[in-house]
Amino acid sequence: MQQTRVEQGLPYFNRFLVSYPDVSTFAKAEEGTILRLWQGLGYYSRARNMHKAAQMVMEQHQGVFPSSYDQLLKLKGIGEYTAAAIASFAANEAKPVVDGNVFRVLARYFGIDEAINTPQGKKLFYQIAEEILNKDHPALHNQAIMEFGALQCKPQNPNCSVCPLYVNCYAQKTNKVNFLPVKIKSSRSRDRYFYYFIITGEDKIAMQKRDQKDIWENMYEFPMIELTQPIDIEQLKTSDTFIDFFGENVQLKLLSRPKKHLLSHQNIYATFIKVLNYQNVAKKKTPWNYVFIKDLDTLAKPKLIFTFLRDHNICNN
Repeated sequence: MQQTRVEQGLPYFNRFLVSYPDVSTFAKAEEGTILRLWQGLGYYSRARNMHKAAQMVMEQHQGVFPSSYDQLLKLKGIGEYTAAAIASFAANEAKPVVDGNVFRVLARYFGIDEAINTPQGKKLFYQIAEEILNKDHPALHNQAIMEFGALQCKPQNPNCSVCPLYVNCYAQKTNKVNFLPVKIKSSRSRDRYFYYFIITGEDKIAMQKRDQKDIWENMYEFPMIELTQPIDIEQLKTSDTFIDFFGENVQLKLLSRPKKHLLSHQNIYATFIKVLNYQNVAKKKTPWNYVFIKDLDTLAKPKLIFTFLRDHNICNN
C-alpha cells in the first residue's frame, strides 16, 4: 500500500491470501505465478522482494515472520519505514513511522524547511518524530499522526480553521501552509520509444520474455524494437533491426498512435503495429516464441501489454 491506493490494492491482497495463505506457500511459489497475480500494480520489484523475504523467513526464522525492527530490516525489500510500521503495529515497538503524511504534519507544525527527500532532511524528520513519539502507545501514535496527515493536514487546501493544532502551527501562523514541506524536484524522466508487433496466426501469438536488469524483468510482451527517437512506420521498416526480424516484404498495419505509459523516472511511448503476413514471419528464426492465445492469461505481463490485449479482445484477461 506504500505506492498503491487501498481501494486498488485490496482485491490483489485478497487474491494473494487465497493463493498463498501463509509464508510457507508463498516462499515455495513460482516467480512467474506471483507476477501474474501482481500484474497491474506496477513496481514489480516489490513482488520479487516479497518473495525473497518470504524465503528468508523460512530459511532464517523457521517460518515465523519476525516482528522486531532490527530483524525486519534484514529482510529483502524492507527499509526503515516499513520495518518501523510493522514493528510498531505488530509488536508495539517504540519506533516512529515517517511517511509522506508525517513529513507534512511535522514540516508545517514545526516550520521545517529542510527538503524531505535529502539524507539530511530524512535524518532530521526522523529525529523529531522519535522525540515526540508516545513510547507507551507507539502503534496508536503512529497510526494517529499518519491519519491526521491524510485526513486533516492534507497536501492541498487543508481546512486549518478546524484543526486542533491551529494555535501553535508554524505554517498557519506564517502563511506557509502551501509551501511546506519542501521537496527537491527529481531529475528529468527518460523517454523510451517501444514499437510492438502483433503477430498472430493459427490461434497463436508471438511473445517474448523481457531481459533482466530492466523494467518488467522476466515478464512477457510482444516482439518489440526500442528506439531513442520516434519515427513513422516507413522509416521503421528501413532499420537494420527491423529487416533482421521481418525481412523486406512484410506488410504492416498501424493499430494505435503512441500511447504514453508513465513509470518511475521513465516515459514509455508504445506504438502497436499489426503484422499482416504471419506465414512469412513465422518461418524466420526470431528471438521470440509463439504461444497459444488461450494460454496468454497464464503469462505475467506488464499493464501496458495486458491492457492492449483486453481492449482488443485478443484474450480474456
